[in-house]
Amino acid sequence: MPAPGDAAAFITVYGRNPVLEALDDESVEVERVLVSRSARGDSVDEIVAAARRRGVTLQRVAPEKVTRISGNGRHDQGVVADVAAPGVIDLHDWLDQHATPELPGPLVLLDGVTNPANVGMVIRTATAAGLAGVVLPRAGCPDLGPLVIKASAGVAFRATVLRATTAADAARALRGAGIPLFGLRGAEAPSIFEGGLPASAAYALGNESDGISAAVGTLVDGWRRIPMAGGVESLNIAVAAGVLCFELARRAHT
Repeated sequence: MPAPGDAAAFITVYGRNPVLEALDDESVEVERVLVSRSARGDSVDEIVAAARRRGVTLQRVAPEKVTRISGNGRHDQGVVADVAAPGVIDLHDWLDQHATPELPGPLVLLDGVTNPANVGMVIRTATAAGLAGVVLPRAGCPDLGPLVIKASAGVAFRATVLRATTAADAARALRGAGIPLFGLRGAEAPSIFEGGLPASAAYALGNESDGISAAVGTLVDGWRRIPMAGGVESLNIAVAAGVLCFELARRAHT
């Protein structure tokens, strides 16, 4: 378990329900909870009781301190918490621990996916499908913050999230480790239902408008597409990730 105070290992969660969910899950380490002095109600009483039950430090603070930490005074509801995310690790460190092209499962690399809700849903979906992890670059993608956590429905507390500086840096690191990299695009590629989908590979997903960046595209070993009908040109990135991840899961169990 990461040591308290390690910024790379702890994430900020805000909102009464997300904080209470973290406290109620005994497998999630909560370092501290801050509650605004003006916050009242049954849900606040439940948070206080849960923190006491688990022996988690709880502080009543000025409302502006909660807002300063959450960065979202409209939605924090006067409550924030620092929660451990032991699966958050630098991609290079993770590759050192898995120093073989035979990965424990496929990876998803996000390239320019800017919507926190989509990032959270991709993390939730990839984890549910049994993938080895999601590569989340620091540049071009949102941080692993409260909006991503909320969209993941708390799964990001336990998910393997591999950090890299940029998507291109991540692609080079993966290739350097002997891991094949495939990209999803809308046309001129074998279908994911027909083409090869190696289990020990990484799959890059770009945003809906621009797709995979040129910097990453020049590094892919091959392309795949999700076949469309009815004149539909593209899917929401989280939906596309769901189709890909569970096709990978299906193949792993057949």
